[in-house]
Amino acid sequence: MKIKTAVFVISNTDIAKCPKELIPEYAFIGRSNVGKSSLINMLVNQNKLAKTSGRPGKTQLINHFKINNEWFLVDLPGYGYAQVSKSKRKNFQGFIADYFLKRKQLICTFLLADIRHEPQKIDLEFMQFLGENEIPFAIVFTKADKLNGSKIHKHLQIFQKKMLASGWESMPMTFVTSATAKTGRDELLNYIDSINELMEEVRE
Repeated sequence: MKIKTAVFVISNTDIAKCPKELIPEYAFIGRSNVGKSSLINMLVNQNKLAKTSGRPGKTQLINHFKINNEWFLVDLPGYGYAQVSKSKRKNFQGFIADYFLKRKQLICTFLLADIRHEPQKIDLEFMQFLGENEIPFAIVFTKADKLNGSKIHKHLQIFQKKMLASGWESMPMTFVTSATAKTGRDELLNYIDSINELMEEVRE
């Protein structure tokens, strides 16, 4: 897939105010320091579409970006140990849950995980939430430039072992990426493109 246009549309915390267009939507979420904004900017080949920050928890809204005038990329607030108050964190959980449970345009969720670390309890809990609510998701490993090939393979095995031990029968679709090295960009975009094409065929 070639990214021709990537345009910010709206930010909000109210599911009712999300775009009404019935086009495919792909959500990106992960712990608050996983490198989500950098990955999104790498995917769309822009430097400042998604706001990056040295302070975890910068994203605090549901952010919709229209890509190629054909689908929405949705940047969601990170979960975990963002430096925000407990009341704000509860608010995040509320409108994030609303988004996942009520947003009919959502086609797939990309759950981001730092490949250098084992899945945390909160990662496994969020996967469980997605699974219990039958929300399709794939795992996007970030920061692959920080490890060599053998360590990447080892860490993928550890992650898989943890997931299987927590009750999953198999791993979902996975992608290994690096915003710095632009690793995994084509694979991820082609995956989105293949889903969009399949949906188009179904509509016809």
